[in-house]
Amino acid sequence: MVTQGTSGSSLNETPSGERVHIAFFGLRNAGKSSLVNAVTGQDIALVSDVKGTTTDPVRKAMELLPLGPVVIIDTPGLDDVGTLGELRVKRAMNVLAGCDVAVLVHDASCEFADSERELLRLFQERKLPYIIANNKADLVSVRDDDSFYVSALTGENVNALKEKIASLAKTHRTEKRLIADKLTPGDVVVLVIPIDKAAPKGRLILPQQQVIRDVLDSRCSAFVCQDTELANVLRHVRPRMVVTDSQIFGKVDAIVPKNILLTSFSILFARYKGNLRSLVSGAEKLSRLKDGDKVLVSEGCTHHRQCGDIGTEKIPEWIRNFTRSEPEFSFTSGGEFPGVSELKDFALIVHCGGCMLNEQEMHSRLERAESAGVPVVNYGVAIALMHGILQRSLEPFEEL
Repeated sequence: MVTQGTSGSSLNETPSGERVHIAFFGLRNAGKSSLVNAVTGQDIALVSDVKGTTTDPVRKAMELLPLGPVVIIDTPGLDDVGTLGELRVKRAMNVLAGCDVAVLVHDASCEFADSERELLRLFQERKLPYIIANNKADLVSVRDDDSFYVSALTGENVNALKEKIASLAKTHRTEKRLIADKLTPGDVVVLVIPIDKAAPKGRLILPQQQVIRDVLDSRCSAFVCQDTELANVLRHVRPRMVVTDSQIFGKVDAIVPKNILLTSFSILFARYKGNLRSLVSGAEKLSRLKDGDKVLVSEGCTHHRQCGDIGTEKIPEWIRNFTRSEPEFSFTSGGEFPGVSELKDFALIVHCGGCMLNEQEMHSRLERAESAGVPVVNYGVAIALMHGILQRSLEPFEEL
């Protein structure tokens, strides 16, 4: 059974970064798109007998039982040809970075190709859970007992494939909490959320929503206010912790008593994605930036840039003031992130909290940076360091 949620920004929807990302790979005409449609029960992917019908990765957020919220990704054929074909193959391979489970769709009536073997090698190298789905089983009279056969045309073993995908995903993903493991039932948490011109009208941004929900799931209380009301709130409640938007870290630090824990949404997300320690290590490079050093500011989402934008305006200005130098800034957003060879030109990467990226994608970006020898720091850690409160912002996390 497959159900699909409503479109839009409903608070009840599971964010893309929290969904299991399942990618289907294979050669042209192996039946990837047909199998995607069979697994989902929907016509997500365009199907044709003409090779190369799928020209870009096609993503669909949905509910896939027995697994739950997922993102299904249909990729271009690995054997696409020509200049455009090479670009399509590159985009298909880029999907690997943010993929939780891979399905290699192989035409059961054909021999394995070198490109399929290379893909299997990459799965194993990345320790990525995968399954080989030998498609077009209806065309095969002799089968290998050790292989898994499926037919998108007849539906043979499609349900079994879904069960196998679900099993791999549950084995691969670990249960993590944003803030709950730092709280005791009955605790009070104050969330400081500035409402400025960059705030989306009529709603909270994703990190704020998710932290509020985790606090409530912990049987704790969440008080939400702007920085202008924070002092008054603290006269009436004694919170276990204050969590603030990183942009106003300095202002909030001056208001919150030192015996109350203080951190930011961005730092919580860095820990949640499993990379806070490395991002704290990367912060050291900020103090050593000099004129002409190239700094990449990268965000995992895309949004309309406004005057006073944190990524393109505030972060660069804070860095200039902190380092008293003139680095050279570059910017990326959404799924755009350089490869290892392009990253080698940079002295530092400053990344957002990554709330729109899944853990696999964030780890892939950090691994690329490490391979290029480039340190990475995220917004929250960088801002805390530049305001002289990094140590305080990390106090809630004894494991560091």
